[in-house]
Amino acid sequence: MAKLLLGKEVTQSIDGDVAARAQRLSARGVQPTLAIVRVGEDPSDLSYERGAMRRAEGVGIAVRRHMLPADADRDQLLDVIDALNEDDSVHGVLLFRPLPGPLRAYQTEIMNRLRPEKDVDCMTDLSNAGVFEGRADLGFPPCTPEACMAMLSHYGVDLTGKRAVVIGRSMVVGRPLSMMLMAANATVTTCHTRTVDVPGITRTADVLVTSAGKLGSLTREFVREGQIVIDVSINWDEDKPNAKGGRGAIAGDCVFDEVEPVVQAITPVPGGVGAVTTSILLRHVIEAAERSAETCC
Repeated sequence: MAKLLLGKEVTQSIDGDVAARAQRLSARGVQPTLAIVRVGEDPSDLSYERGAMRRAEGVGIAVRRHMLPADADRDQLLDVIDALNEDDSVHGVLLFRPLPGPLRAYQTEIMNRLRPEKDVDCMTDLSNAGVFEGRADLGFPPCTPEACMAMLSHYGVDLTGKRAVVIGRSMVVGRPLSMMLMAANATVTTCHTRTVDVPGITRTADVLVTSAGKLGSLTREFVREGQIVIDVSINWDEDKPNAKGGRGAIAGDCVFDEVEPVVQAITPVPGGVGAVTTSILLRHVIEAAERSAETCC
């Protein structure tokens, strides 16, 4: 039976630190503040927003919501971002992506309109450059890859000399996570939709991260004994029993009942990386507030 790498343990550690730092800022007259910008009412955005607001309140971070209709145009959204850039009382900005409808064509322009110092989820080009160059002064890394790294660190996984395989090459998770694993001295291989013999590659890994976003895509064939498996993906499984006694619940890429008995350790979905991602977001807000306070005071 594999050891379960639970996000709850990691979030408790991070949230305690964030709350203490928020109190110190408050004593200096600084209220750490996150602005959430949402276009439309995508259910996954709404769910993340509710969770982020609840967690932020618990650690002393204020949240301001800026909600635009799904048919908002480019100029409306840019006006909101420009206003947040100029508002010194807002330290971090989270814009839900991908943007809906016609706004998708302007997404790169819109994301890069935000000042990197307020970009707490790595959506600007400069923030991404910071990840690839290993420079913390250029912005913040994306929250989900950093959550993966935080989990590995919390559970004492020394990546030096380890073989790491990442399934997925998106700019949201796969590519930045590969860079972060490499910075921690792992030897990294990235698998994607054009990779030949993915199972043969993944079985060589000491640490295997799946961010394919495809339900049931990681089976017994992909793993071996002794591995640590981090399942990043959030998928919807129509057949999975839920807490209400019915069917339909979130699940990862792993076929958990096949993979868990084989490997050394694994993150569950839910209860794994997802919970830590929000804590990382709030830690970024605190860091942004601290940097701002040092600059102005």
